[in-house]
Amino acid sequence: MKKDNIPLFFATLQAANPTPETELEYATPFELLAAVLLSAQATDVGVNKATRKLFPVANTPQAMLRLGVEGLEDYIKTIGLYRSKARHLIETCRILVEKHGGEVPRTRAELEALPGVGRKTANVVLNVAFGEATIAVDTHIFRVSNRTGLAPGKTPLEVELKLEKRVPFEFRLHAHHWLILHGRYICVARTPKCWECAVAPYCDYKPKTPRPRSA
Repeated sequence: MKKDNIPLFFATLQAANPTPETELEYATPFELLAAVLLSAQATDVGVNKATRKLFPVANTPQAMLRLGVEGLEDYIKTIGLYRSKARHLIETCRILVEKHGGEVPRTRAELEALPGVGRKTANVVLNVAFGEATIAVDTHIFRVSNRTGLAPGKTPLEVELKLEKRVPFEFRLHAHHWLILHGRYICVARTPKCWECAVAPYCDYKPKTPRPRSA
């Protein structure tokens, strides 16, 4: 993607969705952290179904610790890898209580020190809960960044660092969500919906996918 096209690319996404938000349901930084931990290799829809039952019962580290691993498993067993996720989340709750007074830390290093929390999860929490201009590269962002030529790279970290350099500052805060939503609904994995893509004029992907006859 040409450098001059990048501001136009993001301005178009912004015009269509000025204040994008995560599709995970949460009310506090801890609920967000828990939901993101549970969302690895799972859909936001599936996580939301589980947390709608879990959070009314346990939406603090202290309350979740009282559930214990087996108690937590009962609420999240519809989510993939639920056993390992339950262990990680309970251990995370223990660390939050013992080291952080039950609060979610606000630094990347402290977040990544929590079980099951990698760079992507830390970036989501920093961006969504604390308003930092971080970009968490998931499969959608990785695909969109490479396919469009916005920030091509062979690894999520390479893409993230390139995005930090190429995304204009005024779009940095919401870039994470614009790219995820674009990848989730328009620039999809198998057949990108180029015929209904507002940013197609700025994208390097060729040949553009034509409108299906049935569409």
